[in-house]
Amino acid sequence: MAKKAEVSVEERLRALYDLQLIDSRVDEIRNVRGELPLEVRDLEDEVEGLNTRMEKLNDSLAIIDDEIKGKKNLIEEAKALIKKYSEQQKNVRNNREYNSLTKEVEFQELEIQLAEKHIKEFKVQIEQKKEVISETKDRLKDRQAHLKHKKGELNEILKETEKEEEALLGKSEDFQKKIDERLVKAYLRIRQNVKNGLAVVAIERGASGGSFFTIPPQVQVEIASRKKVITDEHSGRILVDAALAEEEKVKMDKLFAKLSK
Repeated sequence: MAKKAEVSVEERLRALYDLQLIDSRVDEIRNVRGELPLEVRDLEDEVEGLNTRMEKLNDSLAIIDDEIKGKKNLIEEAKALIKKYSEQQKNVRNNREYNSLTKEVEFQELEIQLAEKHIKEFKVQIEQKKEVISETKDRLKDRQAHLKHKKGELNEILKETEKEEEALLGKSEDFQKKIDERLVKAYLRIRQNVKNGLAVVAIERGASGGSFFTIPPQVQVEIASRKKVITDEHSGRILVDAALAEEEKVKMDKLFAKLSK
């Protein structure tokens, strides 16, 4: 059985730098989307909350309407009783019965007054709630329009970049398979620990790209020899020489152009 060909350090460095270029391109695509997905989610939550509020306000209006109907029925019943007691007063046999009926009439008149007072209070509540409903409707309409606009923006960006992003993520996985697991883990760890996600950088004007700390000449010579994987002692980033970086950029730019079509 033939042995698997050993990958040279230079080949690993090239694969690492290619992986970095791919992942950086994915970062760029996601940065274009920016906060849009979060904005859309927040707007969706806000619209849902406003719809729920509208439902509760309308339910509250319906309850108040029922209360008003109840009070109006009570008034009609009280009026009927007043009429009944007034008729009965015409046929009383003594003052005691008359006074008793008079108290009943007075009680029903008080019930009518109280019911009318409640109806007035309910009508004030209705006006207040209608004002809140109107404001909420306007707010809901505005948020729905804003949501529609933001969704359109997001869908347009996704339409332009989703296919490319998926292809790049596939390429990222492919390149990770070309590198030994230990290096991949180190690369991913460095990416997580640096702000710009640059785990593999080229030497630029004698300094480490991304951190800009000067690299000693002897270390630069070692990096250019491509005999071992060297990291920046200040940032922990993996370092490659400028010539290798330029060669890989040219190669990967052609790949990106093809994937973005």
